[in-house]
Amino acid sequence: MQNLVCESRQALAWSQQRLADELGVSRQTIISIERGRFDPSLPLAFRLAATFGTTLEKLFFPEQDARGEETQTVGQQD
Repeated sequence: MQNLVCESRQALAWSQQRLADELGVSRQTIISIERGRFDPSLPLAFRLAATFGTTLEKLFFPEQDARGEETQTVGQQD
């Protein structure tokens, strides 16, 4: 899943540590979310969106292939 967490954080001029402190998570968690290595739990995703004053749909979105189509993950069905 792709996201705009890094861009949103930078728009506030916050460090990764500041965001982590605001959310009660580790800096490593923020790094992993920003790099797309970790998808946050739904409660954490909602807290991130609220922190940035946006919606989940605007902060997180599915990965797309070169044709702009959503890619499927293992176990995902249409």
